[in-house]
Amino acid sequence: MTHLRVYFADRPDTPLADTRDASGIAALLAPLGVRFEQWPSRALPEGAGQDAVLAAFAPEVERLKAEKGYRSVDVIRMVPDHPDKAALRRKFLSEHRHAEDEVRFFVEGAGLFTLRDQDRVYAVLCEQGDLISVPAGTRHWFDMGPSPRFTAIRLFIDPDGWVANFTGDAIAERFPRHEPVQGQGG
Repeated sequence: MTHLRVYFADRPDTPLADTRDASGIAALLAPLGVRFEQWPSRALPEGAGQDAVLAAFAPEVERLKAEKGYRSVDVIRMVPDHPDKAALRRKFLSEHRHAEDEVRFFVEGAGLFTLRDQDRVYAVLCEQGDLISVPAGTRHWFDMGPSPRFTAIRLFIDPDGWVANFTGDAIAERFPRHEPVQGQGG
């Protein structure tokens, strides 16, 4: 289930806020410029390819493209037996920024986006039906867990703008990781 925990950056053991309410999550993230919304689920065949996934969510994707000028859309799928899962997980576990928005819609599965603004840290467990748009320049990290399972639609203005620029701050090492219970998203 979608989940947000908010912490002081120097107190990773004590959440200031803890909610599973989607409207509450959206309200807590809005001051950061983060867009959070939930889209209706659509039945897709097991292992549906990129074309089928994009066709199923075409109205929502087209709305975002028109609103924000996104020109490139793709689908990423991670599964527990992916041969590079450990390296791919490590790649985004450290705090970084992007030159453009990071936009993800979770078609299935889950991933943990952790955002930092001033003295607070926002850990957002995104699951099936969740859209998150992290504004360009926002300090954050992403954890797909040790046995990743998700399919997500990604939107870009320019995929080259999505290169991670690491901050060098070790803050991500002090906060909880995405360690789902076997058989659950989070």
